[in-house]
Amino acid sequence: MAKAKKTSSPSMADQADRHDLYEQAVQCSEFEIDWVVDHFQTLRGRPLREMREDFCGTANAACEFVARHADNRAVGVDLDPEVLEWGRRHRVEPLEEAGGRVELIEGDVLAVDTPPVDALLAMNFSYWLFKSRPQLLAYFKKARGQLKDDGVLYMDAFGGYDCFKDDEEEETEHDDFTYVWHLSSFNPITHEATYYIHFRFDDGSSLERAFEYHWRHWGLPEIRELLEEAGFSRVTIYMQAWDDEEDEPADEFVACEEADADPGWVAYITAEK
Repeated sequence: MAKAKKTSSPSMADQADRHDLYEQAVQCSEFEIDWVVDHFQTLRGRPLREMREDFCGTANAACEFVARHADNRAVGVDLDPEVLEWGRRHRVEPLEEAGGRVELIEGDVLAVDTPPVDALLAMNFSYWLFKSRPQLLAYFKKARGQLKDDGVLYMDAFGGYDCFKDDEEEETEHDDFTYVWHLSSFNPITHEATYYIHFRFDDGSSLERAFEYHWRHWGLPEIRELLEEAGFSRVTIYMQAWDDEEDEPADEFVACEEADADPGWVAYITAEK
């Protein structure tokens, strides 16, 4: 009698969901929405009720926002139908009633028109896919046009001298996996860069190049100048504070005009219409 072949059990990578891993490792929508909601309330003296999330991916931030209040509404815009469908199944539908207040649009952020909102979010550095000044200026003008008269554009940026080292990997340990942020290449003449996200597991398996980005690394002066050229009335840079006792970044962002030339930093940028 022939012996049955042994079948190897699936590896941790085989069983992993790259979008779920991304949200665990990269996104903290709870903190992000906390910061935006509190900032808008302080700045405008009224609650934030309508937002648009550009380059929304799984629409995690939009879903976090609508879940907080019955009057909150959000729209998310992204080009990728696969990631939008994942977001519908795993983020929008579980919200039940609140999910009806999230609209996901498959389309180009430069072309999609939506009703004016209180706040537009372009987070996770995704606007860096615009590699020329005319392209980024066109996006900022488009974003401004999607805002109410007292609306605010919210973005983030990162930098520091460690960000320009070719083939540099930065690892962060999580309970069940290691998150790897990989700068594969950087061109100092154009500031064009290729980044990968890898996920590696304790059983030796991995998801290499789970996500891939081809961006221009924009500096804060360039971003501010283009926002002002696009017509925004005030642009503010909020640098992430440092916790000296824990020797790690703090959950606080401080408005400033000067900052230390650190090896790595993260900032929020607000642009008021």
